[in-house]
Formats: sequence, structure tokens, C-alpha cells
Amino acid sequence: MFCEPIGLEALYAVLKKDHRVKILDMMIEKTDIIDECIEWRPDVVGLTSLCVDVKNVLAIARQIKAQDSRIVTMVGGTQTFVEPSAFHDDSIDHVVKYTTTGNLQELIGHLSKGEAVPPIDGVESRENGFESTGVEGRNEYMVPDITSTAHYRKHYSYFGYRPCAIMQTSQGCSKQCGFCLRWRIEGGKEQPQGMAVVFDQVRRIEESNIMIFDNDFLCDGARLNELCELLEANGVKKTFLCYGSVNGILKNREAVARFAKNGLSAVLVGYESFSAAELEHYRKKSTADDNLEAAAFLKEIKVDAWASFIMHPDWSRDDFRKFRRYIRKLRPEISSMTPLTPFPVLPLYKEFADRLIVKRDEYEKWNFGTVSIMPACMSLRLYYLEILLSNLYVNLFMNNTIYLVRKFGVTTLVRLLGGSVRLMNRYVLLMLRG
Repeated sequence: MFCEPIGLEALYAVLKKDHRVKILDMMIEKTDIIDECIEWRPDVVGLTSLCVDVKNVLAIARQIKAQDSRIVTMVGGTQTFVEPSAFHDDSIDHVVKYTTTGNLQELIGHLSKGEAVPPIDGVESRENGFESTGVEGRNEYMVPDITSTAHYRKHYSYFGYRPCAIMQTSQGCSKQCGFCLRWRIEGGKEQPQGMAVVFDQVRRIEESNIMIFDNDFLCDGARLNELCELLEANGVKKTFLCYGSVNGILKNREAVARFAKNGLSAVLVGYESFSAAELEHYRKKSTADDNLEAAAFLKEIKVDAWASFIMHPDWSRDDFRKFRRYIRKLRPEISSMTPLTPFPVLPLYKEFADRLIVKRDEYEKWNFGTVSIMPACMSLRLYYLEILLSNLYVNLFMNNTIYLVRKFGVTTLVRLLGGSVRLMNRYVLLMLRG
């Protein structure tokens, strides 16, 4: 699954007027980045990173500097917000903790004039000792320029939907779930874009499939109805996927049902747990019974549920059995499950500080697949065994093979099965290592 780099497309949109800009998608690109630097001779190379990418990003930056020390290197992405110090390295000139039109234009403006870079909000610069201004901010929504990835777009997909564009219509989330990193990056309340701007993007997207990755696109019934009115009035037909909360689904049933008639095909919904105590601790705005009600409603309106669950480190073997029975009741079309991951910027990190088994700088292990908290009710090896059994249960009995073939075809099924086998092998290795 290769997702469209919408953040880079947004930066392109801001910079293209005054600068020569090119996006190099290394998930797809066959060329070597050093060869690209030699041919294109950029003044600045920007890299983006998740937690697991830190070592690769630093390795690439060191190669760039070794090839031409005059090239300015900068890095942004999720990891620069979580742990900017991970990039305090001689190969990195600027660490962008969050991006706005203002701080991006100010930084690039100084660089293009060959000037020293003063302290800039959201930017930690090596020439200033990577000191922050102390002003906290959030990423700003910028309309992406999708023409910047024209030659890559046929490769972009989301699960079995291909080609699939992605778009964002709102930042922030008022749910503020305790385990969630994203609302801390974007803000603790919804900041929606005007629907006219949103619909203009929908019309310009050539792909028939669109993934809307707002934290909770279904949270506002009036906004959903406004989109449906525009789709209906203009005869626009698209297939939509989106993130949605149980609370949003139940609160806005009529609007969600109308959206289903206008192309909503699947909702990525965080059911998270079967336990009332855990849902309360996670600050979820819904109960285990609400989950069941939302699941039944999605089936009623023929919208697929792609469910996510969090495996708590305090689960016993009996809890895992309850969890598997609960999935059986929900009957989602697709299920994914991850161990509770307390990223360093989350309160959970302090809560589980005495039980952490992953070091703060072991970036490749902060990946939603590796257990980072020592289990309370069983050994780590036995906990991994229960994860493995749960994944086998879901893949063999719950992720409906007929559904996958009908929806996405045999080729996609084979690819997904290959991914499942690799995941199983990984958990077997983790279990054996204990």
C-alpha cells in the first residue's frame, strides 16, 4: 500500500510560485537519491519521517552531505513532533516540528537569500544549536497541489482500493483519546475547511477512489449533508473511504446513511476494546454496547467496517479470549489490532514508565507492532503468542475471503495473504525472542 504524500504536496503548493520544487517519492522511485541530487542540483533537500524511519533518514542525509556539503537538509513529519532531538545531527540543518505557510516561507526565504536563519517558530536549526523558540504550535492545513505527484499517482492505493487519492478536510479532534498522537499534532478540536474548498478538491481528483483521513469525518452531520448536496447537484460519483468514530456514526445516522448513497464504501472505525474500564481510560466517547450498535448500523446501510483494536498490556489469557469473542459479535469486514503504544509525548509514557521495554531512542521499535510495555499477567513470550493467536483467528475466521475477492479481486487477496504471512512470521520471531 503506497499512500499519496499529501504533506509534501501541500509544501509544493506553498513553494512552487517562487521556487523550483520536485517531489521524489522513494517508496516508488527506482532512482538513487544521490544520482537525483547530482542531476537536479537542489539547494535544499527536505525529508519526511515516521518513528521507524529515523535511521534511514539520517543515513540519506549523510549521503547527501557527503556528495555535496552545500545542500541544505531539513526534515519534518510525525517524528519531528514526537522527538525532534532524534535529528539533532551534523547531517541535518533544520528540524521542522510543525509546518505553517508562515514558518515555511520564512525559512526558505532566508535560505534562498543565503542569509543566516534566525530562530523561527516550529523550526530547530543546527546553526542555532537546535534551540526552540519555546512557542508551541500546530500544523496548518494547506491545500495540496496534486499535480506534483502526477507521475506517481497510478501507484497510490489504500488497502484494496487502487488507484486511490487521499485528502483532508479538517484538522484536529475534540475526542482527544488518551492513546492518540494525531490530535496533539493537529489540535484538540476540529478545524474544518469550507465545504466549497473541499468539493473543489473532490472534483479535481481524477481517481475514482478517495480516502478522507480526517480524524473523524463523520462527526458533523450538517457538513456531511452539505457534501452530499454538492455531490448530488453536480452529479459527481466517487467511492469514499474515511475515518469515523462510533460517536459520530450514531449521532449522525441520517447523514451517514445519505453519504452511503453518495459513495461511502468503508469506514475505518476505532472500536478499540471490549472493556468498559479500558474505553473509559482511553477517554473514548463510546461504550462497548455503542460499538455493537454502530456495527449493526453500518451493516444496515451496507457500509464496510474496517475495525481497529488496541491490545492492553494488562490483558490476561481470558481477556484475549473475551476480545476474540467480541470481534465475533462486531463482525467487521476487516480487523487490525495493535499493542498499546505509549509514544514519548503521551501521558501514557509516564504512566507505564516503569514497565517500558523499548528504549526511547530505539525508534524502529515504536511501530504499533512491537510490544513496548511489559505485560502484567503473563510473560512477554506468552503475550506475543496470544497476539499471534488473535491474528490467526482474525485472518482465518473473521476477514472474509469471499468479501476480499469480491471487493478487491484475487490479486489483492494474494498480496494481503502475503502480508499476513510476513506479519505472522514476525510475531513468531518476537515470541521466540521473548
